Amino acid sequence: MKHLNFEFKARLNNEQQVRAALKRLDARFIGTDHQIDTYFRVPSGRLKVREGRLENALIFYQRSNLRRARQAAVEMMLLPRRNSLRAILARSLGTLAVVDKRREIYFVKNVKIHLDRVRRLGKFLEVEAISRVGDVKKIRSQARQFQKLFGISSKDIVAESYSDLILAKSPS
Repeated sequence: MKHLNFEFKARLNNEQQVRAALKRLDARFIGTDHQIDTYFRVPSGRLKVREGRLENALIFYQRSNLRRARQAAVEMMLLPRRNSLRAILARSLGTLAVVDKRREIYFVKNVKIHLDRVRRLGKFLEVEAISRVGDVKKIRSQARQFQKLFGISSKDIVAESYSDLILAKSPS
């Protein structure tokens, strides 16, 4: 399944404001998931296996590291809950990083909102405006609207992926 996202990740410094906005929007709560994302060494983009109770997938994406909402091209394949793909990819490609997080998942129409508590990194908000038909103008506008609605300043936006942040904390 291929789709485009316009997305941003930010430090969650105003959790009460975000939760109040989710309530006002009548956001659909999907649940809280403990997710382990294993990133693999690949020549371009990012490849990871997500293992959780609610979400299990092989995900490849390409996105620039910019300190603003940005476009991401995503290809995803849903996986059964218990599978051997992570082990196979680790043996064949090598593991780059492992991200351990607790994620609250919400939806407002086509916009997916995550409230994340990432081990070793802290609390984050992620917003992904999703389009399966490539309507970049619409999803760019949605991402910007949610940034404003949640009171996220540009200084709070994080350009890097969780894997990059974990790698930066790891001893060389």
